[in-house]
Amino acid sequence: LVTYKMLDGNAAAVEAIKLAKVGVVSSYPITPQSPIAEGLSKLVKDGELEAKYIRVESEHSAMSAAIGAQLSGVRTGTATASVGLALMHEVLGVASGCRVPIVMPVVNRALVSPWSLWCDHQDTMAERDTGWLQFYCENVQDVLDLMIMAYKVAEHEEVLLPAMVCLDGFFLSHSVQ
Repeated sequence: LVTYKMLDGNAAAVEAIKLAKVGVVSSYPITPQSPIAEGLSKLVKDGELEAKYIRVESEHSAMSAAIGAQLSGVRTGTATASVGLALMHEVLGVASGCRVPIVMPVVNRALVSPWSLWCDHQDTMAERDTGWLQFYCENVQDVLDLMIMAYKVAEHEEVLLPAMVCLDGFFLSHSVQ
């Protein structure tokens, strides 16, 4: 018997992080990624994900906490978008330099000037040289599949690099498929 679940891209990322059985979630909400932070918080609160949820004060802190957890051997979950990713810039290089296999969904959104909430890949393109693997999703199924695959690839002993799974803000993050 085959069952189907209708999910939007954010919910697919949450489902994948749950299936990956992360032990620490450190996140900070930012549009259009906020439902990922909220979904992970609810899973931990409801006992559906046995993890420590760390409510941080910024995206910089979210990545710093994820790095610390990964360095202690705990699989982590976090997510971001747009200027949140830009705020993480300083510590993205630490993650790749320490070869910690963090997997992070990034809900692509334009950076500022002009101010925009629309989908744009300039947030992840600005980070292309930080040593992170980047996977781009075509549809919601890709979000789920690439998140799970990214954990396997990132954690492979011959890779050991962090990975971004990039999904188009509003087009995939909020579209149900």
